[in-house]
Amino acid sequence: MNCNPSFCRGRMWRFLFAALSFTVLCGCESKQPGTSTATKETAMQADVERLEPALDALVPSSSHLEKLADGFQFVEGPLWFPAGYLWFSDVKGNVVRQWSPDGRVTEILRPGGYDGPTPASDGFIGPNGMTHDKDGAVLLCQHGNRQIVRIDKDRKVSTLVSRYMGHRLNSPNDLVFRSDGALYFTDPPYGLPKQDEDPAKELNFNGVFRLAGGKLEPVIRDLTRPNGIAFSPDGSILYISNSDEKHKLWMCYDVQADGSVKNGRILFDATNDKGNGLPDGMKVDAAGNLYCAGPGGIWVFSPEGKHLGTIKTPDPPSNCGWGDDGKTLYITAVTALYRIKLSVSGEKSLYQ
Repeated sequence: MNCNPSFCRGRMWRFLFAALSFTVLCGCESKQPGTSTATKETAMQADVERLEPALDALVPSSSHLEKLADGFQFVEGPLWFPAGYLWFSDVKGNVVRQWSPDGRVTEILRPGGYDGPTPASDGFIGPNGMTHDKDGAVLLCQHGNRQIVRIDKDRKVSTLVSRYMGHRLNSPNDLVFRSDGALYFTDPPYGLPKQDEDPAKELNFNGVFRLAGGKLEPVIRDLTRPNGIAFSPDGSILYISNSDEKHKLWMCYDVQADGSVKNGRILFDATNDKGNGLPDGMKVDAAGNLYCAGPGGIWVFSPEGKHLGTIKTPDPPSNCGWGDDGKTLYITAVTALYRIKLSVSGEKSLYQ
């Protein structure tokens, strides 16, 4: 087609301007499934089920739940760094990512929890819970590799523990340091394709372990699905969530002088709750209140186990962690990362 040169130049500039505008609006990166570059922060009035007046002192009525990023497969293990950013796991995506306050999401470790061949199905093979260690390092639970690794400040990865009495662990799930420096972690079978019936399972129990002085020993053997783990601020009580559809429990135990536990008892039984989700990761505030991922949201308990209320989340949460000024709770829930500002400070981890 013939056209006047000046007319054609005008059409060309209009086309370039439109293309440039489209690029600016859409961004320079495409958002692929499971590799989210983060959504713009979206604040929504928090939907809170308030069962007891005591909750008002913890969760202000003005609190907003903010979605920070989404598009993942199954997120877990939020861990805040004082330098001002957050790491979190994608258990199905097999990657550890970092979220920054400017909205950027970047990859830290891929593969994050399983270095073997690609499985036939997208199971829970990747990284899970993590915590700070000494010297700026991070300890990370790896489901598929069936171990806990140490990521030093230079991102070098080394194995911390992988076997008990010569037998491979099931799939370490979550972990926490006690004030005396001992490391406790849960070891359910979620990283094994057939879980308890998997032929690769080498332990005949799903335990809670204590690692201290280079010695690994189980402290709990009788829970069906030990998952989330936390200590009371004084370290005298160990809390464990049991993520079993038939036994939705939060348990507590008295910690003995040698680090063992006794007097196991039910803190709260949610087996009859019909909400979507199971007891999962948990954290404790400085006053000893618990914030526990559970059916429908973050269940808030008093130190005595009284259910004060629930911070509802759009999808079932998997875990939570303190960040920012210590009064912000970051929440991982299926495909998305959220946060909510509270009125209380979280209990600080031993190393941070």
